[in-house]
Amino acid sequence: MTDRTIALLGAPLDLGQERRGVDMGPSAIRYAGLAERLEGIGWKVDDLGDVRAEIPEVAPMQNEHARYLPDILASCAQIARAVSDAHGAGRIPLVLGGDHSIAMGTLAGLHAQHGPGGLLWVDAHGDLNRPETSPSGNVHGMPLAAALGACGFSIEGFDDPPWVDPGRVALVGVRALDPGEKALVKEVGLSIFTMAEIDRRGLPSVLVEALGVVGGARFVHLSLDVDVCDPEIAPGVGTPVRGGLSYREAHLAMELLAEAGVVTSMEIVELNPILDHANMTGDLAVELAASALGAKIL
Repeated sequence: MTDRTIALLGAPLDLGQERRGVDMGPSAIRYAGLAERLEGIGWKVDDLGDVRAEIPEVAPMQNEHARYLPDILASCAQIARAVSDAHGAGRIPLVLGGDHSIAMGTLAGLHAQHGPGGLLWVDAHGDLNRPETSPSGNVHGMPLAAALGACGFSIEGFDDPPWVDPGRVALVGVRALDPGEKALVKEVGLSIFTMAEIDRRGLPSVLVEALGVVGGARFVHLSLDVDVCDPEIAPGVGTPVRGGLSYREAHLAMELLAEAGVVTSMEIVELNPILDHANMTGDLAVELAASALGAKIL
């Protein structure tokens, strides 16, 4: 990436889950000064604006096992086109969610340029449910399964999944998995690093191993769900789970990724300003993005 340009894209999609407000995540992160922060550490930021996303009051549900799926995939097609174009032009796509279903668009767009790649899924949840295993039918719990080709979803204009190489996928910080997700982890043989493992081994050891999993892939995408952080430092999320990464652990994770120099694209998802305290989680998202993109103390 020779021109050090970030292609910033908003994806104000909230159809993948039930709690309203996550569609305002991109605005909250921008308002917290993301572009200015990244420009301050030497990046040029090209803000591409937002993709169009339908709202639940208008979108038909159609299938209770994959709620609002057609409209979600329509927004993902827009994301995929923008990400593919940006990455093809040598820029680093940074997508702001929205709920985690937007990852289907990001990964389809990266796959269009490079074929199956690597993925660092940093999240309290696995998002590995399928329509037949999901307890809720909420698509934000399915994007990683979809990217692996386990859901039968497709995005118009793009190759069908898998969009990532299962052997190059590492989940980090997970602490809440449904039975169907655990079954898929075993079936596919995914590398998963739970919070319990981070507690036992320490974050640096876990990150080094996770980087070994994704290393050598055609692309390495960082999908950061802010609910990987403990609710004490990230209250503005729709599905909080106690016992997450501390402030310093979250920053250390991003700093280690920046030092490794392998991340080629990034997204930040599931920030819900309605549930936040004075944009505390929006500020944290900006800080973590900066750390992942090379901000240093000295």
